[in-house]
Amino acid sequence: MDSSEIGCSHLECVHLHIRCVAVINQNIRINDLWRNQEKNTEHLSQTERKRRDSFGMFDGYDSCSEDTSSSSSSDESEEEVSPLPSSLPIIKNNGQVYTYPDGKSGMATCEMCGMVGVRDAFYSKTKRFCSVSCSRSYSSNSKKASILARLQVAGKPPTKKAKVLQKQPLVAKLAAYAQYQATLQNQAKTKAAVPVEGFSWGSYINSNSFTAAPVTCFKHAPMGTCWGDISEGVRVEVPNTDCSLPTKVFWIAGIVKLAGYNALLRYEGFENDSNLDFWCNVCGSDIHPVGWCATSGKPLVPPRTIQHKYTNWKAFLVKRLTGAKTLPPDFSQKVSESMQYPFRTSMRVEVVDKTHLCRTRVAVVENVIGGRLRLVYEESEDKTDDFWCHMYSPLIHHIGWSRSIGHRFKRSDITKKQDGHFDAPSHLFLKVKEVDTAGEWFKEGMKLEAIDPLNLSAICVATIRKVLADGYLMIGIDGSEAADGSDWFCYHATSPSIFPVGFCEINMIELTPPRGYTKLPFKWFDYLRETDSIAAPVKLFNKEVPNHGFHVGMKLEAVDLMEPRLVCVATVTRIIHRLLRIHFDGWEDEYDQWVDCESPDLYPVGWCQLTGYQLQPPAPQSSRDNQSSSSKQKKKSKSQQYKGHKKMTSLQLKEELLDGEEYSFLQGASDQESNGSASYYIKQEP
Repeated sequence: MDSSEIGCSHLECVHLHIRCVAVINQNIRINDLWRNQEKNTEHLSQTERKRRDSFGMFDGYDSCSEDTSSSSSSDESEEEVSPLPSSLPIIKNNGQVYTYPDGKSGMATCEMCGMVGVRDAFYSKTKRFCSVSCSRSYSSNSKKASILARLQVAGKPPTKKAKVLQKQPLVAKLAAYAQYQATLQNQAKTKAAVPVEGFSWGSYINSNSFTAAPVTCFKHAPMGTCWGDISEGVRVEVPNTDCSLPTKVFWIAGIVKLAGYNALLRYEGFENDSNLDFWCNVCGSDIHPVGWCATSGKPLVPPRTIQHKYTNWKAFLVKRLTGAKTLPPDFSQKVSESMQYPFRTSMRVEVVDKTHLCRTRVAVVENVIGGRLRLVYEESEDKTDDFWCHMYSPLIHHIGWSRSIGHRFKRSDITKKQDGHFDAPSHLFLKVKEVDTAGEWFKEGMKLEAIDPLNLSAICVATIRKVLADGYLMIGIDGSEAADGSDWFCYHATSPSIFPVGFCEINMIELTPPRGYTKLPFKWFDYLRETDSIAAPVKLFNKEVPNHGFHVGMKLEAVDLMEPRLVCVATVTRIIHRLLRIHFDGWEDEYDQWVDCESPDLYPVGWCQLTGYQLQPPAPQSSRDNQSSSSKQKKKSKSQQYKGHKKMTSLQLKEELLDGEEYSFLQGASDQESNGSASYYIKQEP
């Protein structure tokens, strides 16, 4: 496993062991305070005192027996212990407050594989490994070096003389790690999730038994490349909501089901009882790895519903956590790092002109949310002429890109940059694959099949209209092109949105013939002969198909590319190699979109909640009824045409408007509020 990958690995146990060792001294001190308090309590019975020792406040679960003296005989107990602060939380609940097993006497964690188990059953005198194979694997120099390099609890790398488990003042370790966790928590609070009113992914998935696409399918999303082994069965520490105590307390829960970033959690001790199951975002600030409470001085309190279910919670936790996995100790740090985006407001970029797809314009970054950019065209004085896209979108480029490849570009009326605006560095943009154009290459007039950017549910007959530099092509949809070429669009030769002739027929996809073409069903052989044209060679197209992990029926959050400021609840309904057909839940199939499996416009379930972006829920029944009725009648005005979350497809709109009066076709926004590549029609003046 790569050292940067986040997973439930052996590295987490090293940090967990350090935290637990630190807690031992804390437990000794608190037990002393607790015993002194018991001596001063005259009415406390001997039975009650025994019960308090067994389940007591920070007793450390230092062994499987009731004897707690073993922890005091450890080597670490000889270290000097500073007095604990008076603010340390001590919560009484019939004497039952719990901490995680301290990993010293009764429990141990394998330093190689992360397995938790009973210490006496571990291998070797040191009890550091669960098996002979783990001990041998650990002995490799590279493995030792990797662990030493990451052992930085106090923020400083170990010295050459340091051991894997360094001896430091234990209270200093505890304080350093507590401060480290507090810093991460403060970072998480700055990215507070925004709930979606009236819609809950958890209820939606539970009630319909849906499956969500895993986070690993989305390499561009936070944690997409380092999700690791987070799966069902992983244990975490979460707030205990089934408790009447005035102070926030925690308990251990296990992941029952995963749906993107969201996890269905069940408190330990409920077995098959799902009454208190709850959904939570794994990347949220309230989910912690097992052992976090011990290092942070937070108490573990069993839920009130099952508080009296077991008489020995210590033994119960030991049994349940033996062999279990938890989150890595630096999980929250990795989440924070994966949500840092290089684009900043006031950066200038070149982006497609939504009124003329054949050219680009200068735009300025106005907002950055979860890697999505709201770009305002530079000439927009009131900042309403905007465009939404992801920072890895193929529609945006660095300043000077158009000139370098020979692409059309609309010069700005602004002669110089406005104060504070600066060009985005070229290395921030998506890098396309280099191609060799020296040999056989695309030529003007060659035919192919392409996804229509103005009607993303259709794959159409298309023609290469111009060959640009660096492998870029200008393409037009046959039968729907403007005379001045203003509706040509730019695709790279490696784009997954263009296909060789016959692709749709082979994969049983309906190919949209040229508008006005009457010889149906459409036959490529006949059409090539009639137009005296040739098909682009198959070998020039991108045939790479990644192991993307998507399956039909999976749920996700997807951008409505006809209105790209909207991110909607969606489903994968068909998969053709790397091509996905995305259906927007609650809407007619005509609104579906063909999207590449690596498109930056697809996100895991829970992405909107994590980043604070607004999620569009499935269309209600009333909206669905309006869809069928609206397609049978003309709209009286543009504002009426575009009420609701979704827009009519450009093909529908064009057909309806042309039925009544003559309009000239321009590429542009679907209405004044549109932010994406759509179309509208301007009535010709007499």
